[in-house]
Amino acid sequence: MPPVGGAYAWYVLALLVLVYVMNFIDRQILSILAEDIKRDLDLTDAQLGFLYGTAFAVFYALFGVPIGRLADNWVRTRLLSLGLTLWSGMTAMSGLAGSFTQLSLARIGVGVGEAAAGPSAYSMISDWFPKARRATALSIYAAGLYLGGGVSLLIGAVIVQGWNQRYPEGGPLGLVGWQAAFMAVGIPGLLLALWVATLIEPQRGRADGLPPPAKLPGRTIIRNFLADMASVIPPFTLVNMALLGRRALIENVAVLLLVAGLVAALVIGTGEVPQFLAVGTGLYAVISWAQSIRHRDRPTYAMIWGTPAFVLTILGFGSISFVGYSVGFWAAPYAMRTFVEPALASGAPVPWYGTREAVAFILGGGGALGGFAGTILGGVLGDAAKQRHPSGRIIVGALATLVPAPFIWFQYTTTDLATFFLCFAPTTVFGAMYVGVAAATTQDLVLPRMRGAATATFFIGTTLFGLGLGPWFTGFVSKLTGSLGTGVLALLLMAPFTCLTLYLVYRWLPKAEASRLDRARAAGEPI
Repeated sequence: MPPVGGAYAWYVLALLVLVYVMNFIDRQILSILAEDIKRDLDLTDAQLGFLYGTAFAVFYALFGVPIGRLADNWVRTRLLSLGLTLWSGMTAMSGLAGSFTQLSLARIGVGVGEAAAGPSAYSMISDWFPKARRATALSIYAAGLYLGGGVSLLIGAVIVQGWNQRYPEGGPLGLVGWQAAFMAVGIPGLLLALWVATLIEPQRGRADGLPPPAKLPGRTIIRNFLADMASVIPPFTLVNMALLGRRALIENVAVLLLVAGLVAALVIGTGEVPQFLAVGTGLYAVISWAQSIRHRDRPTYAMIWGTPAFVLTILGFGSISFVGYSVGFWAAPYAMRTFVEPALASGAPVPWYGTREAVAFILGGGGALGGFAGTILGGVLGDAAKQRHPSGRIIVGALATLVPAPFIWFQYTTTDLATFFLCFAPTTVFGAMYVGVAAATTQDLVLPRMRGAATATFFIGTTLFGLGLGPWFTGFVSKLTGSLGTGVLALLLMAPFTCLTLYLVYRWLPKAEASRLDRARAAGEPI
């Protein structure tokens, strides 16, 4: 077995970064294609937000729970390879979509496949790198988010322009530019999946100086995975709870009725049926899983849901992603509507940076470089701050809210495209500084055998809460007000909530980390 933190560990990290780049190319390319998709499929901004965020995020979070648990017991390299195959195939299938429903189903498939990425990669990296360098390593991995997101804008713009120029009436199979772009980024992932399958599976716990957990028999792994699936997939959740006892079933039915009532009220109030049916399903599934794991694996429940610092970490950093995902998606459509299209329609000279391709290059390239730099910087500063204070990383992570807020305000109120781009730079750099900090914080609060579940739970916040609601919220406010800028600025209302939750994490984190082993033993963990 190669040494922890050695050359092979860095090779693994490099390949996982490439996988994450592909992950976010497939996820983010919808942003630069949004205007074409909106026109061809006759969609609203709220529906675009649903496609980018909710359709993907809910099923990503929902399936992330059982897949995350599977990553704690099965071969992670194999799981990641299978997930990459699925999400790449479904991205390519998005290119064949001809309606809102078809594209929604394809995006759901992408979400299910990508649910395998985070738990597998985070767990593997945590076992390949020592604790002192874990935030740095996880930040390098997480930087693939911004590289993929940025590259996707460039790829999408180039493919759409080239395809539509060559096939103005539609190309082979009647495909138009945005459909060809989906297929062009999806197919290479199938080859990358074969490469991932060649990686060595790391030994769990070795980087923390802990003995490897006992290996479970194959039948037990399958049985546990099916039980985890049943704990989050309605209506099997009711059967799962019935097997756990009458009290568990009554509690779950009460949760189901409460969530159903909440969904009904939101649907009546907004008219957004697909949005809140999806979010309500995800919310009910998450609570069902928490109830299930409380009965089936009390130590894991105690370390995740029973730890206030962990729950607040999810909410605090999830609220940052609420803003970040929305701004990341809507920046390109906003620039196109507010600056590019009016300038072209006026017939006046257009500056070099005022074309669609230039917007894609500046937002894509700038987002990739700024996000990469911010993520790495946040990880390095977070590790350094951790050496000075047990909660030092949280201060670094909070910069992702405190610094970007005024720049977002100026960016979406200016009437000058150059100023819009200048404000985008600090927003991207500082807005990315929380990623590695959040990942390392959640990993340090649990035991090695629980890291997949911890990652899946963390992604509930960044996907179900952040991605599932943020882009839709902006689109919905845009639909109500007729102003996409107002929709983006409304995101700033989240800042007080973020600051409060991260302040509480800062206060409670040292005790939670120091008592980790004692709390696990008290919950029944054999250590």
